[in-house]
Formats: sequence, C-alpha cells, structure tokens
Amino acid sequence: MPQHGEHAWLELVRAQVLRRDMPRALELLSQALREYPASTALRRTQAGILQLSGRAGQAEAIFRDLLEQSPADAASAFSLARILKEEGRTAAAAKVLSACFTAGTFAADLAISAIELLDETNRKHDAALICESAIAAHPDDTGLHAYAGMLAIQLGEFERARLHYTFTLERDPRAFEWHVPIGLSNTLRYRNPDHPDFALFRAGLARTDLSDLARAELHFALGKANDDIGDYERAARHFLEGNAIRKRIGNWSRKAWRRLVEARLASKPLIAAAKPVDGFTPVFILGMPRTGTTLLAELLSRYPEVRNRGELPWLARLAQQPDLCGQPDAASLQQAAHRYLTQARQDDAADARWFLDKQPLNFRYVDLALAMFPDAKIIHCRRNPRDTALSLWMQCFLEDVQGYAYDFDDIALVMQDERKLMEHWRGLYPDSIETVRYEELVASPEATTAAKAAWMRLDTTRLAGADLAAAPAGSISTASLWQARQPIHSNSVGRWKNYAPFIPQLASTAFA
Repeated sequence: MPQHGEHAWLELVRAQVLRRDMPRALELLSQALREYPASTALRRTQAGILQLSGRAGQAEAIFRDLLEQSPADAASAFSLARILKEEGRTAAAAKVLSACFTAGTFAADLAISAIELLDETNRKHDAALICESAIAAHPDDTGLHAYAGMLAIQLGEFERARLHYTFTLERDPRAFEWHVPIGLSNTLRYRNPDHPDFALFRAGLARTDLSDLARAELHFALGKANDDIGDYERAARHFLEGNAIRKRIGNWSRKAWRRLVEARLASKPLIAAAKPVDGFTPVFILGMPRTGTTLLAELLSRYPEVRNRGELPWLARLAQQPDLCGQPDAASLQQAAHRYLTQARQDDAADARWFLDKQPLNFRYVDLALAMFPDAKIIHCRRNPRDTALSLWMQCFLEDVQGYAYDFDDIALVMQDERKLMEHWRGLYPDSIETVRYEELVASPEATTAAKAAWMRLDTTRLAGADLAAAPAGSISTASLWQARQPIHSNSVGRWKNYAPFIPQLASTAFA
C-alpha cells in the first residue's frame, strides 16, 4: 500500500468503523502506526476501537501510556475515565481526571465536563477539587461558580455554597436559569423575612425574561423560605404557584404510570434466579420519596462493611432490557446481577459487604431485585401519608419521573399504587422485606437503626458509642440536602397540620 498522510490513514480507519469492520480498522491502524509510531491521534483512535471491540484492557493500557507521555492530554483522560466508570472503577476514574487537570490549565467548559462526569459517579469531593482548581484559573467564570455551589451544598459545606451561589447571581442573569436560587434557599434555615434572599427571590419573579422553569423554582425557593419562618399561608401561595407551573410544563403521564403498575401487579412470580454472590449483599431502601430513605441510608452507612451508593439508576434500567422481561432465564439474571454489582461495589469497597441503594422508586421492581440477588434485603420506608404528600408537593424535583409530585391527585394515585405493590411483594417475599416508619426512626434513631442492622446481620457491636443522632457526613444529592445534614429531630412529624387551613386537599380521605 502506498504511503498515506496521517490524516488520510484516519479517514481510511473511520470508513471501516462506519462499516463496523473493526478487525480491518485495527489492521489499518497497525500499518499506519508503523509509519507514524508517535502519532497521538492514531494511538488514541486505536484505543477507542479496541474498547468498541470489547478489549477494554488493551485500550486502557494505551490511554495510560499516552497520559504518561502527556499528563495533560484531556482527550485520553476522558476516554480512560469513561472506561473505568463503565467498569465501576470510579475512584480510579477520579484519579485519572484529577491528575490530568492538575497537570495543565484547561478551558472552563472542559473542566465542567470533568466535573459532570465525576458528579455522575458520586465522586463529589474529587469533582469539587477540580472545580476549585478551575476557578483559580478562571475566577470570573460564573458557570464554574454555579457548579461549585452545587457540589458544596451536596457535601454539606453550606457557607461555601452560599459564597459561590451569591457570586453567580450577582454577576450573571443566567443564574436564574441554572437552579441557583433554589440551591441558595437550601443552604440555610431562614429566621426572619428581612433576610436579603427574600428580596432577591422576589426580584427574580419580577423579571420578564425568565423561563417557566426558572419562575417555578423561584416560587419553590420563596415557599421554602416562608415555611422556615412559619408564614405558612404565604408559603402555601408560592408552592401553589410553583406546582401549577411545573404541572403545566411537565410530561408525567398518569396513563403510563397506571399501565406500568398494572403490568407489575399482573406479572407472574419469577421462577429463575441468579446465584448469590459471596461478599456482596445489596440493600434496597425504597418506598415513597420523602419517607426517610436518605436518613436511614446515612445511619446504616455508619456501620463497618456498609457502603451507601445513593440513588442508583441501575435496577430500573435493567428492568427495561428485553432479556429481563417476562420470565428471564438464570443466565440473563446472572449477567444483570454482575452489571449491577460492578456499579455498586466500585473500587473503594475492599472491606465492604453490604451496599445500600436508596432509589425510592425501586419499589416497582422488587421481584427483579430478588431474582438477581436472592440474598438481598428490602427495607420499605413509610411515613404519615399527609406528611409525605405535603413534603413531596413542597419539592421542585428535576427528574421527570417525579412529575406526579406537582398535583395532589397524582400524589394520591402514586401513593396508593406504591401500597398495592408493596403488599404484593410482601406476600411473595415476606422474609426479604422489613418496614421502617419515619416517625419511629426520628424518635428513636439508635434503636430503630440497630433493629434493622440486626435483621441485616450486621456486626452491631462495632458501632458501640457512636452518636447516630449527630449530623451525617458524606455527600447527599437528593431533595433532602438541608434536612439530612441536621441532627435528627421530629419537627416534621405532623407538619401537614400547619398547612391544613390553606391546602384543603390534605384533608382528603386519599391521604388518611
């Protein structure tokens, strides 16, 4: 073959990739690298094709070699980090990106891409370090400050979050579209209506250039602020406005929800099951959101050999796979279990055995969870229905799956279906499911948590003397940001009564 320029070789390789002829593409790359052995572009392309061909180990070796030669090679760092993320090696992915972004100075948007990738893998501390480093290089970039605020609040650094959020709001009108006001409202508990945030939120609502979503979030921010100071009538008005907007612009479907629930209730018990995995026991903490799932996970994660993985999306994603519908065979369940295990175990859990998944809506797929992991534990969180409904209605969720939370009739429907499904699963798997009531958890956190730990067969003696009622450490990325960071209290028990005069729907028998 006559000599080609480096670019011409790349075009030939791309043509084979488009034809899905990976062996031929790799053959061409071998020829090209004999002519251009030092070509970063050719070697990076080779690694990418090896990855697509299922040879991730070889791809990783090439990317690591490229980074050894050029530590600030962001393209190779991102490619390697994504391979590691797919394999559940999130600590290694964070190490790769951190080393790269320490080695050079990068544009703000590239740093934000690294921050988002690490945030997705729940590596909040590592993402925050990259963010702060990027701010040092780009001190006036408001987008970086907005991300820094988001990460700080998830890490419980509320004062730092306020500094970044305030910086962004003072300098960039786009901050109203970046969820900054609602984030700012969650950095503290307001004590009086003279706090400057009240005026800031009202000024935002006076603008005429904001999207519906931004206006809704400002109403939720003012609702939260007024709730803090005990002005429940004014808070209710703002929550009504915010929910009305979110309901109007949302796409949650009652019909689709009902089809899902009816199909789940009508499905036959799964016959096949995967084999239990030594040293790995998933614990699914589920139920309606706002029923204490975050709090319970934080308390249980203080036990040795337990890791809290937050709200993992994997069970719901696996449930959509064609080979797991109907009556999946044992091989399909084993493969699904391995994929879930990879993402839950990760590479920072050598001494762990129990892994907490606190995605509340996993109550839809309890049968699949127990078919994948026969030894799994299911903890069902429950709370006073009126307190649950109010707490849901007071949250501005970003996920479409929570779109029912903006209408009390939709909330009542989902709560009713959740009860039906859990009764159904409890009838099928009585020994695998335990219930925790929110009211008991906040009244007696030590006793309630210890009882569940004993049921899980945790070593409860190694937590002797720990103060479970203290504020938790670690990162939290759910709607429970502020509440879960405070010492445990029972102030939210019976909270619905504060709003009963202004929200008549709470008196509905649907929430009895």
